[in-house]
Amino acid sequence: MGLFMRVCIAITLKEPSLHPSQKAMSTLLKKSLWAISLGTCSLLQPSWAQSAAEAFPTKPIKIVVPFPAGGTSDVLARMLGIKFTQAWGQPVVVENRPGSSGNLGADIVAKSPADGYTLVLMDVGNLVISPALYKLPFNVQSDFAPVAMVGYSPHLLVVSQKIPANTTAELIAYAKAQKGKLNFAAAAGTGSAAHLAGLVFAQRSGIEWGYVPYKGGAQAMTDLIGGQVDVTFNGMVATYPHVKSGKIKLIAVSSAKRNAQLGDVPTVGETLSGFLTGSWQGLLAPAGTPKAIVDKVHAEVIRITALPEFKERLNTLGAEPSAMSTQEFAAWMKSEIPAMAKIVKDEKVSVD
Repeated sequence: MGLFMRVCIAITLKEPSLHPSQKAMSTLLKKSLWAISLGTCSLLQPSWAQSAAEAFPTKPIKIVVPFPAGGTSDVLARMLGIKFTQAWGQPVVVENRPGSSGNLGADIVAKSPADGYTLVLMDVGNLVISPALYKLPFNVQSDFAPVAMVGYSPHLLVVSQKIPANTTAELIAYAKAQKGKLNFAAAAGTGSAAHLAGLVFAQRSGIEWGYVPYKGGAQAMTDLIGGQVDVTFNGMVATYPHVKSGKIKLIAVSSAKRNAQLGDVPTVGETLSGFLTGSWQGLLAPAGTPKAIVDKVHAEVIRITALPEFKERLNTLGAEPSAMSTQEFAAWMKSEIPAMAKIVKDEKVSVD
């Protein structure tokens, strides 16, 4: 209950000692005062909420990343955190809480105070795939307030340096020759966007490979570099630096058209028509967070992602900012959840 409402109720309920003959008049007067106080307080509440939003933030903000450090969500959260601090003068702590394919960290935020001081940067797996795979302790659509879609980056189809393939067609031919011996790194775990990309790729190309689940893309990259796994799809933000360093080989990009940052690297769709996947990252708050605060954080994200230096950093990593409104973000989740559920069902994906 807001401060103004508590004060108004206290004033309304307070009454002096009255002579019995005045009781009837007192009751009528009290009812009138109650109605007046409620009306007055309802007018004051929006003003108070607006003032609270204007003052926000007055203490440190925490952004939970439900994956290990080094992955796409982690990179973007830290980029945002620096800019939030510069704009608002309050520290921003990025807290990595991996587990249960990202759902552990998401659950922590779903149950956090709805005051804007605890946010979560979730990826496409948490946002629209997990509801089809898990019996979640939260509801993605009703337990969170969408704040801003931060960015999109295509998946990169990459292989270990030991794999003798340099194109999508060569990879498919080699995988068929190995008859299920290759291991696919399912970054962010079973049922993640990367895992589904691998499943669809294998189904479309008629190959078989084993799947090794990871808690996050950074760990998958480490094992791919070391040759413990052979191939993966992973977000461009976290993967491209390893391609540039020559530690892994880039086969193709999963976007609808070639990426300007990658030069002449072909798309997967040029070999497997219509193939499209990628990594979306969205910032959310617990449901019930005041709209004025959600709007303030949203506006700041939009401002930050439009900054030339921020866009340049994203472009260097092969990602692009998103300018979705909070309503568009919510609509995107509403449409993508059933679409991902169909893929899970068609491919018989299970986390059991």
